[in-house]
Amino acid sequence: MNPAEAPEGPGIRVVAVPYSDPYVDAVLPAGVVRVGPTQGPSPWLDPAYLTAHADGVDVVHLHSGFGHLPEDEVVSWAETLRRNDVPLVLTVHQLRDPEQSTRRRHDAHLEALLSTAEVVFTLTPGAADEIAARFGRTAIVVAHPTIVEPLPELGAERGLVGLPLRAPCSALPDPAGLVRAALSGAVNGGGRLRVFLDDDVEPPPVFAAGDTLEYLPRKADSWAAQLQELHAVVLPECCGTHSRDLEVCRDVGTRVVAPSCGWFADQWSDVVTYDNDEERGLDPVSLDAAVAAALTRPVPRPADRAWRDEQRAAVRAVHEQVYAQVAADRLSSG
Repeated sequence: MNPAEAPEGPGIRVVAVPYSDPYVDAVLPAGVVRVGPTQGPSPWLDPAYLTAHADGVDVVHLHSGFGHLPEDEVVSWAETLRRNDVPLVLTVHQLRDPEQSTRRRHDAHLEALLSTAEVVFTLTPGAADEIAARFGRTAIVVAHPTIVEPLPELGAERGLVGLPLRAPCSALPDPAGLVRAALSGAVNGGGRLRVFLDDDVEPPPVFAAGDTLEYLPRKADSWAAQLQELHAVVLPECCGTHSRDLEVCRDVGTRVVAPSCGWFADQWSDVVTYDNDEERGLDPVSLDAAVAAALTRPVPRPADRAWRDEQRAAVRAVHEQVYAQVAADRLSSG
């Protein structure tokens, strides 16, 4: 069977871009037919592929995976959706993409996508307000659903602070400064700092006395467990809008120290913020104080599973209603 042909059945045929990731898997309703192929980058972002297979889908739901495309290609893709009468549902996860060095290209992507989308989702009221103010679109706010469950045999070490670091980039211009400030806050709070390094990232040259600082590799396949072992974790980027790691921490019971940029504190009320954004940069004194303050609070309990499961069911129900509506609108207009 051609991978773009939906199997027989009553379900609405949905192309999710990306095809699968923890968030996409959490929000897709059980009754929909997820249309492949599974590989990434998604071939559905190619206007020629979309045109050739448009009759095999009812809805395209774009989450991410388009940041590498030039601006004119995203505009062309959006025009192809309209020309083939394929409804687009868009979830705005990032209003400022930390993977890109400047705002310009992502803003141009959002302009094209938001002007095309039948329905727009986002994750927080603050982000919805920003979308309305900057782009003139109304976004439906849906909570970020649960994506992991805590390991019952794993406990957090009181006073242990985590800091994930990737290679220096525009979102992380001063890794050494982050480590020094987070380490100072951890020690002032009676704890210690554990820095998680992505592959090929060297430890910043930071002096630490005794066993107050350690470096470990960040393990993608057990990242939730690494977070669960912490009292608190610092989100280090100076730009961004929402955080999947924050939701993992809520699920497993780890306090989050989040930058002042974006809408992280809208995701979870139990967040300690520090000053870090693109305009003013990192305030190391603020980070020091935020980490120390986080350690004065008890380790949070993991999120109530029944409540998180109910929340995820509600989010899926909203998606199901939206898919049904835009698919019905397409049929009636045809």
